[in-house]
Amino acid sequence: MQVKQIVCITFFFTLMIFTSAGFAQDNESEKAELSELKKQILELQRQMNEMKSKSENEIKELKEKVEKLSPAEPVTEEVKTEEEADYLRRLAQDIVGKEEEEKTPEETVFKFGGLSLQKLNPEISVSGDFVGYYRNQSGTRERADAEIRGLELNFQSYLDPFSRLKATTHIHDEEVHLEEAYLTRFSMFKNTNLDLGRFRQQFGVVNRWHEDALDQVQYPLALRSIFGDEGLYQTGASLEWILPKWGKAHQGLTFQVTNNDNEQLFDGNTRGYPSMLFHYKNYRDLSRDTYLEFGLSGLFGWNDEWKVDRGGPALENEHDTLGTQVYGADLSVLWEPADKALYRNVEWRSELYFLNQDLLAPDDSGRDNLQAWGAYSYLQTKIARNLDIGVRYDYFQPDTKGYANVTGASLAPLAYTADDTYRWQICPYITWWQSEWVKFRLEYDYADGRGIENPEHVLWFQTVFAAGPHKHERY
Repeated sequence: MQVKQIVCITFFFTLMIFTSAGFAQDNESEKAELSELKKQILELQRQMNEMKSKSENEIKELKEKVEKLSPAEPVTEEVKTEEEADYLRRLAQDIVGKEEEEKTPEETVFKFGGLSLQKLNPEISVSGDFVGYYRNQSGTRERADAEIRGLELNFQSYLDPFSRLKATTHIHDEEVHLEEAYLTRFSMFKNTNLDLGRFRQQFGVVNRWHEDALDQVQYPLALRSIFGDEGLYQTGASLEWILPKWGKAHQGLTFQVTNNDNEQLFDGNTRGYPSMLFHYKNYRDLSRDTYLEFGLSGLFGWNDEWKVDRGGPALENEHDTLGTQVYGADLSVLWEPADKALYRNVEWRSELYFLNQDLLAPDDSGRDNLQAWGAYSYLQTKIARNLDIGVRYDYFQPDTKGYANVTGASLAPLAYTADDTYRWQICPYITWWQSEWVKFRLEYDYADGRGIENPEHVLWFQTVFAAGPHKHERY
């Protein structure tokens, strides 16, 4: 009968649901799902009871009308069963709805729910800075100048769920060069990302930042002296591991293998030996408002060709493969109260660099070793939502070599002929953020020392501007 079938279906469906739920794991998520299933079953039972009551009433009314119009004919049990089944089929069809008519191939339209054509275009940003300065230094004739130091075109796009492309082209006057262009493959291995291409290398902290995103006008003195004015960036591969936690500290390790494009350190690499870089990072929260981060860096490469003065009209090339190493350490501390993060903070950052280079002396005296080191430290604080003030101190000490000024093979700025040479610099500055797209900076640099340059006073004015979705990205 109709009622018995409905009750049996309901009981069988309920039994199946509860049996399946009984084998699920006992956790909070599955309890919530089981509770929801029970609610759905109860609602289904209620609807079926209503449908059963409604159908019984309709059948009863229909029978009464038929009996009034004509004498009742005997109805067999098989006919009743077929009528009830047909009624249930029609009722189920009304609930489910009519099946959609099959379309011809010409009428079928396929739609892709992923990226639209507009989203396939890369994100493009433009950033740059205007710099004007006034210099006062004995022996230097030029006193003032102004220029667009550089214009950067930044491209970024996710190529698929696993890969992203980032590229930066630097334009200065008539010179255009590729600063960065690399593909990032996320989760290449467990907790590991892979970069392939040309990138600013992870030696310390600020070397990774673009010049217009620095907290001061220029890179620190020690960084420029060892790696060159534009810092260290080369082409190769980079692996970045997220290491297991060490107590409450988060750790990371970066390993990079690149070619030797850096002319300051690897100008004599004619065999194409690669360089290797390691960087270890340790980050920890000291309190709710304060974090500390420190790191260790090491760069290893080789040179095989040296210019030697043997008394002839020109320097001769001598071949001998010798190593170059640069070691570094960095420390950053940031205090930023959680309830006033937009208006107050104090940031302290310091880095140390040490260069150890084996070489052939240009005066033909044989193998020798050159050592130079430097450091910087700066303290910066936010005194208002859009106003930062700070001061940076730089120090650099090159080596002393009697042959450092051989014509055509000068070792400056890594070595000088004078004894006990060094250079220090202090740089107070103030930065006003007009908006997140534009900032202005006023900075005063005073540099002095021994055996390198005369004392120098420089007053800088800088305007940094950016347009696009990625404003003032540091890397």
